[in-house]
Amino acid sequence: MGRFQPFHKGHEYVINQILKENDEVIIAVGSAQLSYTLENPLTAGERVYMIQSALKQRKLGLDKAITITVPDIQYNSVWPTHLKSYSPPFNTVYTNNPLVTALLKDAGITVKHPKLYMRNKCSGTNIRRWLLKGDPQWRKYVPDTTITILDELKIRERLLTITAQYENPGGRD
Repeated sequence: MGRFQPFHKGHEYVINQILKENDEVIIAVGSAQLSYTLENPLTAGERVYMIQSALKQRKLGLDKAITITVPDIQYNSVWPTHLKSYSPPFNTVYTNNPLVTALLKDAGITVKHPKLYMRNKCSGTNIRRWLLKGDPQWRKYVPDTTITILDELKIRERLLTITAQYENPGGRD
């Protein structure tokens, strides 16, 4: 479960860990309703496309991975049921989010905490920050397919447009 804004090598690493322990993985794209914001610049469809493209390129088991989208709700106590309604059946959720962990454990769902890959560098926040600054360093931390897709989407220009909107909310001078 993650936002995948964008899909990066840390996500790939965790998916590999999960597939070493399980026959298949359900990749839940959270906050699916959010897009075109600084924290969530990509649409749910763009994120699914990035994930599927990376899995296919790396031969990480596209036949063993199901990608779903899950919109947020503002009612935390029923969130585990909400998640189940968007997903095929599952036994375990892998997450490092403390709130998600608490909610799922309270609902009787097994939670595991995957090891993180280069977390101080390899994070969506850092990648979006580098993209916005025009710093090519971000390319080291994402799969080649993500680079191609983000370039095709002109994601830096999108982030600049979003930033300009925050700086000038009325859109007028």
